[in-house]
Amino acid sequence: MISKNTPLKEVLKLAHPCRCHACSNGCRYGSGFLAGDDAKNLAKFLGIGEEELKQKYLEEAEQFSAKLLRPKLERKQGMPYGKCIFFGEKEGCKVHEAKPLQCRISMGCKDYGKELTLWFMHNCIVNENDEKSMKEFNVYLKSGGKTLK
Repeated sequence: MISKNTPLKEVLKLAHPCRCHACSNGCRYGSGFLAGDDAKNLAKFLGIGEEELKQKYLEEAEQFSAKLLRPKLERKQGMPYGKCIFFGEKEGCKVHEAKPLQCRISMGCKDYGKELTLWFMHNCIVNENDEKSMKEFNVYLKSGGKTLK
């Protein structure tokens, strides 16, 4: 069972590299948030500097009062969602070896995939020490959102 206190090392063991349709479906409609050294690792993988990475390939998004970076979305006109800039229908994830943590642990083909997504939310997005973050998280819970123990 995955809890919000499960160590990252254990989470990564559960999230084996997968390229199946269920695991890449989210890439068609969004992208994962960066955490930790993700920007540095992506820049190194692409052979560019972090500033160039941010300018060309990343965008800022906000969730639970946290401002986070994620790969840009290729949106169709007027749509709030879109395909991840690093995703190709034929080749899949073009940065698979260095993709962001949230992408690495998104396991659509496993019954514990939702728990991994919740683990990321608890450990990388929601800030228990920020009043606004907790207020937004509580609204999420009241509207039917799930949490981990």
